[in-house]
Amino acid sequence: MAGKDIALMAHLMRRAGFGATYEELEARAAKGYEATVEELLEPDANGVPEYDELTLARYFPDMEVPSAPALGTANFMYHLYTTPRPLVEKMTLFWHMLFATGNSKVDNPPEMLQQIEMFRQHGMGNYKELLMGVAKDPSMIFWLDNNQNHKLAPNENWGRELLELFSMGQGNYSEDDVKMTARAFTGWTILPKIPRTPYQRHHWKFIYKAEDHDNSEKTFLGHKGNFNGEDIIDIIVDQPATAQFMARHLYNYFVADEVQVPSWLDFPPRDPEAVNAIADTFVKSGFEIKDTLRFLFNSDFFKDESVWFAKVKNPAEVVAGTIRLIGDFKEPRPGVLPIGLEGAYQGQDLINPPSVEGWHTGKEWVDTGSLVRRVNFVADSLSNADMPGVQAIINRLGSNDTLTPEQLVDGCLELLGAIRVEDGTRQQLVDHVKASGEIKRGSSEDEVRAFGQRVTEVLQLIAATREYQFG
Repeated sequence: MAGKDIALMAHLMRRAGFGATYEELEARAAKGYEATVEELLEPDANGVPEYDELTLARYFPDMEVPSAPALGTANFMYHLYTTPRPLVEKMTLFWHMLFATGNSKVDNPPEMLQQIEMFRQHGMGNYKELLMGVAKDPSMIFWLDNNQNHKLAPNENWGRELLELFSMGQGNYSEDDVKMTARAFTGWTILPKIPRTPYQRHHWKFIYKAEDHDNSEKTFLGHKGNFNGEDIIDIIVDQPATAQFMARHLYNYFVADEVQVPSWLDFPPRDPEAVNAIADTFVKSGFEIKDTLRFLFNSDFFKDESVWFAKVKNPAEVVAGTIRLIGDFKEPRPGVLPIGLEGAYQGQDLINPPSVEGWHTGKEWVDTGSLVRRVNFVADSLSNADMPGVQAIINRLGSNDTLTPEQLVDGCLELLGAIRVEDGTRQQLVDHVKASGEIKRGSSEDEVRAFGQRVTEVLQLIAATREYQFG
């Protein structure tokens, strides 16, 4: 298969999933790009199984029903690096980052995982239906105080964030619209919660209290009526600003890093034509996420080589992608909790974003502390020649008894996912390899072990490059 086909497939799998081994890239490239997109979008129709939750419940029952935040975080991360449906989990992470809800306030990891499961089940469905589900989600209601939003004492927190961060963006509504939204969502609350002891936690439930709903006439975005929450969402989704806002989010997540959301009112999109095209597809499809993603992944702007390696990987992508690359946790084993927390150490504490604004993305993922942690995690993982993914790379490179420094460096870059580094970076890698002498696999146990060490050393150096840390 031509190298360009592999490189494009690697780009797709980095963005629509968490990367892939070279063997998987070859298989998918042989299958074809559009066919792979369809498999990612339609796993049921293509016979791709769901992750077996019973495995998690059997081997890690404390993660299946977590009593502590760290266990809930590990649960989510475990799904990311074990799922056979990478795009489903990638979209689950997308919605978690967009509809940012934090256990720091909710204080109920099982309930947070209920929200994550909603994203997992409906994250590639209809945006309007998902927005309605979020509005009724007990974690979100508690997180943004809608359980304190009453007919005689409105609370604007949910209404404000619904407009500012979840649908339209700043500059597309007024303060009066926020007030009307709050009044429309009065009565949307949570059933009284059963105490957590002695039977541990019970899931919270949504309830609509008609007696606490403001039934007076409201004016929202130029519309008048006795609006309830459903009416507000209908009006929001029909606004052109909503399609633009969601299109820019999808571009930022899948194509190339944008400025942070609070700056969107002040800075135009990086590629306005691409964002407009995504928005048009979003509207014409009836706000279907799957149809919009199909257009995005098959578009010329997504395939364009100028956007390859134009996104800084978020910590969840770094961790999940590395685990999948080295082939760890193919079977359940101890160690899932430390791996689950690794993303938090790199700056992304799953199920616990820093605020309703979520995490700042792009270059803000990287500072002096997080960069060292990211590089060390990947380098340590790639140094383990016993991992099946690492061993596969060593064996493949060792199919020739001797290699030039250029062949070793280029081979490692290719087998890590068709990574393209700048010429100066490549030359530094080659010079480093040259300084260590001849590269020969040999036949004795010591020679084979030494060859493996030469390979893993190059893999570790590549892990520290800008291009590896970008997706």
